[in-house]
Amino acid sequence: MSWDLEGFARSLGPLAPNTVDAYRRDVAQFVAWATRAGLAGPEAVEPLTLRRFLAHLATRRLARRTIARKASALRQYFAWLTRRRGLARDPAARLSAPEGDARLPRVLRPEELAGMLELGAATGGGPGHELDARDDAVVELLYGSGLRVAELCALDRGDLDLVGRTVTVSGKGGRQRRVPVNEPTVAALRRWLAGGRDRAGGPHSPPEAVFLNRRGHRLTPRDVRRILDRRSPVPTHPHALRHTFATHLLDGGADLRVVQELLGHADLATTQIYTHVSRERLRAVYEASHPRA
Repeated sequence: MSWDLEGFARSLGPLAPNTVDAYRRDVAQFVAWATRAGLAGPEAVEPLTLRRFLAHLATRRLARRTIARKASALRQYFAWLTRRRGLARDPAARLSAPEGDARLPRVLRPEELAGMLELGAATGGGPGHELDARDDAVVELLYGSGLRVAELCALDRGDLDLVGRTVTVSGKGGRQRRVPVNEPTVAALRRWLAGGRDRAGGPHSPPEAVFLNRRGHRLTPRDVRRILDRRSPVPTHPHALRHTFATHLLDGGADLRVVQELLGHADLATTQIYTHVSRERLRAVYEASHPRA
């Protein structure tokens, strides 16, 4: 039996492209390691083989979260081989890995957020200032509506309802959700769509795409990182704006289930990390403010 990595990748079709790429790389890394060890194919893999591979990763000092993700990819891969390709037994059925590091997501400080949301902060009216409205809308959407960067880049004009102030988002696993859009975001989107977008576009630009880059192509996650690099004095991942969105909602009294729906989390446990963030913020305020803290 062949390893058939491409067949496995195709079976992950409903997942987000970044997840598919990560799982393909993780399984390919195992296949390369197993091949060097003399294993001819999946049928030669034993549970001990997989445990040795995870131990090998640990010796390279990979983060526990990374090892846990690779173990998850291997479980999915061998389950697929067993279910679809006739592998006699699943060696990864009971494969466990160390739990991921309990790192809390980074929440932007008020001054960081204010600087990033400042209108026209990206270029300050210099060369390329016609893209300021786009960058304003990108930052406003990431913070104001909590979109994932891939969701933002995939937005089409038909997904926007600026009159009703909502945006329809296609999230992970093909799940769709409708998210409210605040007034500053609506204003920034109107400015971009009314002027800058047409000037940024070209004959080969996708007409339905909301956001375009300087080459007239659909905006990519790497483009968004560049926008934030120009906006922020310190390195800031786009997901930090999503973390800040969720944390500020909970700090303001929002119900956890509502935040789960807005973020598009399939599992409430994924959203609960933000309750820990809010507790950490409360503790920081307490320790900084109370004379006996």
